[in-house]
Amino acid sequence: MFPLPGSNMNFPAPLAVLGFLAASLGLFGALLAILVAWFTRRPKFVRTLAKLVTIGAVVYLVLLFGFSLTSHANVLARGQEKYFCEIDCHLAYSIVDVKTVSTANSIRYLVTLRTRFDETTISPSRPKDVPLTPNPRIVRLIVLNDASGHEYSPTAVQGTPLLTPLKPADSYTTQLQFDVPKLDIEKDEAGPRLLITTTGAEQKLIIGDENSLLHKKTYFAL
Repeated sequence: MFPLPGSNMNFPAPLAVLGFLAASLGLFGALLAILVAWFTRRPKFVRTLAKLVTIGAVVYLVLLFGFSLTSHANVLARGQEKYFCEIDCHLAYSIVDVKTVSTANSIRYLVTLRTRFDETTISPSRPKDVPLTPNPRIVRLIVLNDASGHEYSPTAVQGTPLLTPLKPADSYTTQLQFDVPKLDIEKDEAGPRLLITTTGAEQKLIIGDENSLLHKKTYFAL
């Protein structure tokens, strides 16, 4: 249940998802009840519900920002895995090879990424022949050459697509190409990093998710 080292979460994913769903449904139900009570002229009930909604929102925001502010940026070395815990922490990603090609004005990075379905993370009752389709991923090469940094998307992808389903113990590799101006690389003293993360606006409000507000992320060193 607890997040694995180097994962995209620093809070147990099942609890984070259940908490988000409970908070969303609770807020919707409470607002609907407040609306009904208001039109039926029950001001005391309206005030009670409003207080409960406020208390619940404060508790949720304290947890959300608490886990974000206590998070820290994590940079994984070559071969180390980043687990994605969307509910269960089944999929792990790692960099297995990096090649560079220098041109007149840019440096081309050829990054070979491995996707693996960790069979040790499934329960004994889960069928081992049932595939899992990865959620959509965002992949960016990060160059920290100023206060904000620059992000570069892949210019080409070869090998197995990142959305290819896997069965337990399966793995595949994908080669990602990035073209980065030399000037940006020369200004980056720490060296470029690769960021793999998930999509979805709702993740900004999920406790412990690296995409939540003010949360630090887990990168790969190149």
